[in-house]
Amino acid sequence: MPTKTPWDDGSLCYGGDWNPEQWPPDVWHEDVALMRAAGVNLVTVGVFAWSRLEPEPGRYTLDWLDDVLDLLHAAGIRAALATPTASPPPWFSLRHPDALPVTADGVRLTHGSRDTYCAAAPAYRAAARSIAEVLAARYAHHPALALWHVHNEYGTTCHCPRTEAAFRRWLTTRYGDLDALNDAWVTSFWSQHYSDWAQVGTPRATQYLANPGQLLDFRRFWSDTLLSAYTEQRDLLRAANPAVPVTTNYVLGDWVPVDHARWAREVDLVAIDHYPSATDLGAEEQTAFAADLARGWARHGAGRPVPWLLMESAPNQIHTAGRMHTKEPGRMTRHSLAHVARGSAGVMFFQWRAPAGGAERFHSAVVSHAGADTRVFRKAADLGAALGRLAGTAPGRVQAAVAIAYDAASGWALRHPGMPRDALDHPGEAAAVHRALWHAGVTADVVPPGAPLDGCRLLVLPALYLASDATVDWVRRHVHDGGHLLVTWLSGVADEHARVRLGGYPGAYRDLLGVRVEQFHPLADDEHVPLSGGGTGRIWSETVHPAGAETISAYAGGVLDGRPAITRNRVGDAYAWYVSTRPDDDTYRRLLTEAAGLAGVAPACPGAPSGVEAVRRQDGLLYLLNHTDRPQRVPAAGLDLLTGATVDGELTVAPGGVAVVREEIP
Repeated sequence: MPTKTPWDDGSLCYGGDWNPEQWPPDVWHEDVALMRAAGVNLVTVGVFAWSRLEPEPGRYTLDWLDDVLDLLHAAGIRAALATPTASPPPWFSLRHPDALPVTADGVRLTHGSRDTYCAAAPAYRAAARSIAEVLAARYAHHPALALWHVHNEYGTTCHCPRTEAAFRRWLTTRYGDLDALNDAWVTSFWSQHYSDWAQVGTPRATQYLANPGQLLDFRRFWSDTLLSAYTEQRDLLRAANPAVPVTTNYVLGDWVPVDHARWAREVDLVAIDHYPSATDLGAEEQTAFAADLARGWARHGAGRPVPWLLMESAPNQIHTAGRMHTKEPGRMTRHSLAHVARGSAGVMFFQWRAPAGGAERFHSAVVSHAGADTRVFRKAADLGAALGRLAGTAPGRVQAAVAIAYDAASGWALRHPGMPRDALDHPGEAAAVHRALWHAGVTADVVPPGAPLDGCRLLVLPALYLASDATVDWVRRHVHDGGHLLVTWLSGVADEHARVRLGGYPGAYRDLLGVRVEQFHPLADDEHVPLSGGGTGRIWSETVHPAGAETISAYAGGVLDGRPAITRNRVGDAYAWYVSTRPDDDTYRRLLTEAAGLAGVAPACPGAPSGVEAVRRQDGLLYLLNHTDRPQRVPAAGLDLLTGATVDGELTVAPGGVAVVREEIP
């Protein structure tokens, strides 16, 4: 099984999605010339081209794609050739209306956008395999082919009758019999006990709260169903030429019913699409978190390290709520190199050329409607040159001694409307921990439960709601091997079926933490509780009874006045912390800095000033990204690979600038 980057010459991938089917051939030649000028070496083609590749059932028009790939090859640019199955053509929807998705309200959607299909429909799966097989037969050995890109952003769900039947089959495999299902879903509640498999359906719209176990398993079912759709295509492509890596691009978001950590076992390259939503420094925080998340999947998901790649990003815009924010000068480069610093095999944009029409005509692009004589294209060319100077440096292992546990299923389970508070958010809590560490200058891995923790000195569980026995054993092994632990509220409260662990919260970890939580006190959106150690808590609070742990900070005022808010328990040579509220950002940063320090973890670059992001890698590279509007002096020694300048003890990083120092290794 291939586990290499798209090619073996040490280059970093650089390019983006190119849609030549939207343009006449003279534009193709112009685009390729511009790609060469910008230093592009990889483009994704064919993602949404199904209707052009197969305009009628079984009739294929591939000559134009032949010309495109030949043109790229002649220019020395390689292709990530996509299977176009995320957007079936109109003829397919008309011929197979039962393959159109059905919402939870029972409404069958119609053709007219992307992702209008049901991945549980046999007709769709057959058509997807057919077009993948045609592409494999024709292009598996094309000299331009570097990578297969299956589908696009898997995440579409459905509630149609075929889905219902597939869900029942999945449940039968998972549980074996109805007794086990009834036990897992606690169906004795509200008279939901099933006596026949025919009674079990998808969680459609209902009178009141749906069964939490059913909702959780439906998400798991869709993750497995979509993964099966991917692996069907992957196996066809791999059989045609096993030397070509195969991947699919992950879309991030709490709406996505995909367990990407599990999927990482099935790809040759973890590929993510990342579009930050904040316009302030939050965009940089989100960028670092997404990169560390991808690196965690790539390192651990397959039981073997695989590369990872930023497959899509926006060159000149931040797509935030209600508007498109234009990136300030230098921001595209910093966002891009932040991913490379944290292990990405390169930088890819969506999209290369902005279309004249269609739903995403104003989406971010390297070549805008104004053409190539623009700031964004010039900066893209500068970035290409910078990546060229970094050739041979990636992918590098990042130095990180803190691990943040991240679990898709815990996020899904917390979204059930029957929880004590709305908007409970495991990914958001993981991001809050990561943000606090990021501002403290401490680099963290983001890992799925069960991942190897070699070199990890501090493990953080941020609202890791679900705790299977295997997850509990994983945490215990870490602590009993001398690793430090920090657990936040709502961690370990339920088992893998979302059944509450009895005896007091956090049920799975009470003995390690030396506490027993008696009662939750969720806070209103605008409510804050003072903490005796300084700062405030929000979102959540609890009645905490110490059972061996010492109180580090208590609630000050209100019904919890004087009761523990943050505790610390000694376990052998390690500490196990419990945080029963969400501290404000400054308090969280101080807390995590102390916990990391006691675990022997220091910032990546202790002398870096505030606003300078530092990532140190095991290959001897120090990435420095200045997110301020002032020059910043940073202690460093070695060679700045971007400028060629020798760094002798201190480096001044320009406002909004980046430096990459190959350090002198003693």
